[in-house]
Amino acid sequence: YQDVAVVVDETTPAADVEAALVSGAGELLESIRLFDEYHAAVLGEGKRSLTYSLRFRATDRTLTEDEASAAREAAVAAAAEKVGATLRG
Repeated sequence: YQDVAVVVDETTPAADVEAALVSGAGELLESIRLFDEYHAAVLGEGKRSLTYSLRFRATDRTLTEDEASAAREAAVAAAAEKVGATLRG
């Protein structure tokens, strides 16, 4: 399991963010779940943070932390490209 929090425009549907994360994560992603939505001025005007739990699994081997992290990074990159998401720091 790895969690990822991304900042997006208030008007961006969570389903679009999730679809972008799924497309980027690839075949190792077993499941994804939105578990937090955060609104605060520190995020910027018209922004919100969405936090997802990502579960990675390979059917033929035990994943390394590096493999799961690479899939997570690819998911974030896809969300950045498709919906303008930025990783919440």
